[in-house]
Amino acid sequence: MRAVLIRSLPLLEARGIAVVILAGVVGVIAGIFVTAMSQMVLDLHGLLFGVQPGGRLSAMFSLKSPVQALIPAIGGILLGLTVIWLRIRKFRTPVDPIEANALYGGRMSLTDTFIIAGQTMISSGFGASVGLEAGYTQVGSGLASRLARVFRLRRNDVRILVGCGAAGAIAAAFDAPLTGAFYGFELVIGIYSVANVAPVMTAAIAASLTAEVFGGVPFPLELSGLPALTASQYLPFLLLGLLGGAASIAIMQLVTLIERGFVRLSIDAALRPFIGGCIVGLLGLITPQVLSSGHGALHREFAMNYGLAVVTSVFLLKLAASAVSLGSGFRGGLFFASLFLGTLLGKMFAEIMAVVSPATGIDPAVAAVVGMTSLAVGVVGGPLTMTFLALESTRDLTLTGVVLAASIMAAILVRETFGYSFSTWRFHLRGETIRSAHDVGWMRSLTVGSMMRKDVRTIDASKTLSTFRKEVPLGSAQRVIAVDAGQHYVGVLIVAELHSDLSDGETPVLSLAKYRDAVLVPTMNVQSAAETFQRAGAEELAVVEDFTDRVVVGLLTEGHLMRRYAEELDKARRDLSGEG
Repeated sequence: MRAVLIRSLPLLEARGIAVVILAGVVGVIAGIFVTAMSQMVLDLHGLLFGVQPGGRLSAMFSLKSPVQALIPAIGGILLGLTVIWLRIRKFRTPVDPIEANALYGGRMSLTDTFIIAGQTMISSGFGASVGLEAGYTQVGSGLASRLARVFRLRRNDVRILVGCGAAGAIAAAFDAPLTGAFYGFELVIGIYSVANVAPVMTAAIAASLTAEVFGGVPFPLELSGLPALTASQYLPFLLLGLLGGAASIAIMQLVTLIERGFVRLSIDAALRPFIGGCIVGLLGLITPQVLSSGHGALHREFAMNYGLAVVTSVFLLKLAASAVSLGSGFRGGLFFASLFLGTLLGKMFAEIMAVVSPATGIDPAVAAVVGMTSLAVGVVGGPLTMTFLALESTRDLTLTGVVLAASIMAAILVRETFGYSFSTWRFHLRGETIRSAHDVGWMRSLTVGSMMRKDVRTIDASKTLSTFRKEVPLGSAQRVIAVDAGQHYVGVLIVAELHSDLSDGETPVLSLAKYRDAVLVPTMNVQSAAETFQRAGAEELAVVEDFTDRVVVGLLTEGHLMRRYAEELDKARRDLSGEG
């Protein structure tokens, strides 16, 4: 059946209507899975914590029994068992949508997808302070990647469909198509262009509608009677944006600090979730608002007017619970936790401003929305994504301008002082140099080995200058590689320079060799090779098998390298703009 479809549909070169149709299918699939995962976690909360139908775990005022504080620890045991199973089966580190699009042309494993989805549901279902959004986007993007490969789409079409899967997942989770679409543009595809707007928007709308059909819970913030914003209030809200950015950096560093603490204590990765679950359970005894993602707690914060002391204490407790959950190995993300923490930060800011500068008249509800988006921008990335989330959640156009301004301030602060969102920061800790979802995988496949010339001319480095001139007449070659008796690299000999050199003819050519310490290896990518050329100031370098033995296997010129790089860069640009 698949072979018939592949032959009958012209999808091998498709970038138009066929991709849009597939994006719609991806959106429907994402909407179904998001609704199902959300309902299963709600059912777990009802079973384990006694949450009533229609209620939320984090909206409870207290746990029904102190024994329920052990539930996150039990979840940690289950998660630890999955860690042991994955270790026995020797599974690699799962690839998420951002990493897949940046390094692997959108290729994702369905096994990875369902492992992450299952671990995320265990984590959130048993009360760990993590959100389901990471699982949502993994499922949406993973299934989209598989669908794209079934139809053998081109690399950039696969990347676009992966972005469609993530966009659909977020759109379904928040009943916010524009938010989902810009999540796909900013965070997964890495760019907004004419080529990707139609499929991504199609997937987001289809997912949102599908979630509604299957009873998905929308995410409106019931705000009414908001005061009109004045120009004088923009400055305090810009300050709040900077505070949100600074808080997001602190949160990311805290998660990393806890993670490193477990490593330094030599606690096995399978045991860490149990320890983290014990701590989260104790925090849940103080207030269940710290448990799970925090949907109920967020709505409660907008509905109630708590004092500064209460809001600050909940902020600190939720911060600790989220950092411990992620740092100890629970699977999930900080997407919704950052929204909740940002809301609390905004309310704290409004309370303080009411004392410090009452004339500004900062409304706590407006400050909560601005804080929510600015802190989330720092953690998640994507100022437009969070601006549209505020717009679609509140249905209030008057907030858009100030939310966007504060979000941009937070994004600038994080980019200039830290340089990463939470996702890309964790890649950095693993040794990956990914700062966004922009496709850099082609740079890895464009290696020195694929570009070098293998017909390299060598000469014994012990030969004299006069012998060299006889064996290599002027004009017969531009450069010759000097090697020792074992064919190991010694240096580069520039033929024209050696023929014009006034040294004694008995001088060994070894003394005239250049770039003795600058060599390339076949596995180097184009970026590393270009940096080597720049450091050496050379136009042509030898390629050796490895840095230890330095056996010469080829030659590469800087001109050829830069020409191939420019060709691939132009191809990537045409793919993104829809020209190719």
